[in-house]
Amino acid sequence: MRMLMTVKISTAEFNNSLKSGNASKIVNRIIEDARAEAVYFTAEDGCRTAMMVVNFDDPSAIPRFAEPWFLNFNASIDFKPVMTPDDLRKAALDDLGRKWG
Repeated sequence: MRMLMTVKISTAEFNNSLKSGNASKIVNRIIEDARAEAVYFTAEDGCRTAMMVVNFDDPSAIPRFAEPWFLNFNASIDFKPVMTPDDLRKAALDDLGRKWG
């Protein structure tokens, strides 16, 4: 299942990593390991934030994506299922509308 993973990074933890010269190395390693479909960086609620589109079929995969951020940056993480336009077409919305509307 395709998920939008939002990672809000602790400012203090990330600043410590920046000062020690490890931030880029750690972030690159996490991103590489995630093999994400897409990765974007922004600010949300005043925090450095990464938004990643990741795929997994089993909820047991969640720790593989989340733990590196928790352990290295004391991040807070949210997962939301997302769809592409093709996925939405497969949902047969018109049929659902007729059935439930």
